[in-house]
Amino acid sequence: MVIFNYETDFQLENEQQYEDWIDAIIESEGKEAGEINYIFCDDAYLHNINMQYLNHDTLTDIISFDYCIGDLISGDIFISMERVEENAKEYEVSLQNELLRVMAHGVLHYCGYKDKTDKEAELMSIKEQEKINMFHVEQ
Repeated sequence: MVIFNYETDFQLENEQQYEDWIDAIIESEGKEAGEINYIFCDDAYLHNINMQYLNHDTLTDIISFDYCIGDLISGDIFISMERVEENAKEYEVSLQNELLRVMAHGVLHYCGYKDKTDKEAELMSIKEQEKINMFHVEQ
């Protein structure tokens, strides 16, 4: 089950389409969907989470808390819409594309993908694009 929470004015249009897509990502990785909470927020909200739980005094686009048990994928994914908007401009991609990338990124971490080394980051990027492409396919 995918649940969308909003701590900012941003709101997804057609939440069911996003939920179906997230479920399809998890299934495509041979995993089972548990409860995944997406919390859309602003920089200040996510910075507070970053300081309180990770002791990082930086802005970031996403923080995920992994509650997975085996192949059951569960967790909380916090996304700063301000960072997503800035990243979209910086990387010259649409806001929609950058949002999909970040949403997929959190779930891919739960599926076991890392991004600490160059090799891991390269694979993560490939998987993100693969999952973004799935969004535009009828589920």
